[in-house]
Amino acid sequence: WFNEMRIQWRNTHIKGVRTSLNKYILPWFGDKEIGRITKADILEFRASLAEIRSQKGDPLTASRINHIITPLRMILNEAANRFEYSSPYNGIKSLKVPKTDVEPFTLDEVKLIIDNVRPDFRNYYTVRFFTGMRTAEIDGLMWQYVDFDRRQILVRKALVDKELVYTKNDGSFRTIDMTQIVYDALLEQKQSTGDYDFVFCNTVGKPLSHNNVTKRVWRPLLRHLGLRMRRPY
Repeated sequence: WFNEMRIQWRNTHIKGVRTSLNKYILPWFGDKEIGRITKADILEFRASLAEIRSQKGDPLTASRINHIITPLRMILNEAANRFEYSSPYNGIKSLKVPKTDVEPFTLDEVKLIIDNVRPDFRNYYTVRFFTGMRTAEIDGLMWQYVDFDRRQILVRKALVDKELVYTKNDGSFRTIDMTQIVYDALLEQKQSTGDYDFVFCNTVGKPLSHNNVTKRVWRPLLRHLGLRMRRPY
């Protein structure tokens, strides 16, 4: 199943599925014939995941458990379809995932952040705040997809796990009209990184590391300004 499916997946998804299989699913089900796996086995396995603790001591979230168990569901359903029997996964619903409280910044807070961030990251955060581009999208933004004449940003590629890939679905593949503040920020950025492929990059033209930016720029800035910590997402 894995070898048949992986051709349609990104490398990051391949790694995630492989981890779910090797770390959780195969140790539990690896010695069972697939046709002998029952609904009770699946529910017992899912309950066991709720007992696992992370390195920080926190239990696995409902969202994480759902992600781990998804390959199992797909494998069981595929086997049932091929060999014409009823899948034991029938009737099992995903765990309910609590809604996340986004708590967006106010415009005053946005202005405070942009006014106080390191000058070399001011344009970066201006574009992030006023386009809503995802981390992988802005980190993978290349000058060839910035159209100053039409005042548009073409979202075509994303930087995922240090790999530049095409956006994953039709909703991600889109065009963003520049507001004046975004246009001005990109025009100014062109003076700094216009000789490189990537709009926002390090001193040798390589894409930014979002983990490094979060640790060295984002979190220290929010602490300095006395703002509640949020993921830059």
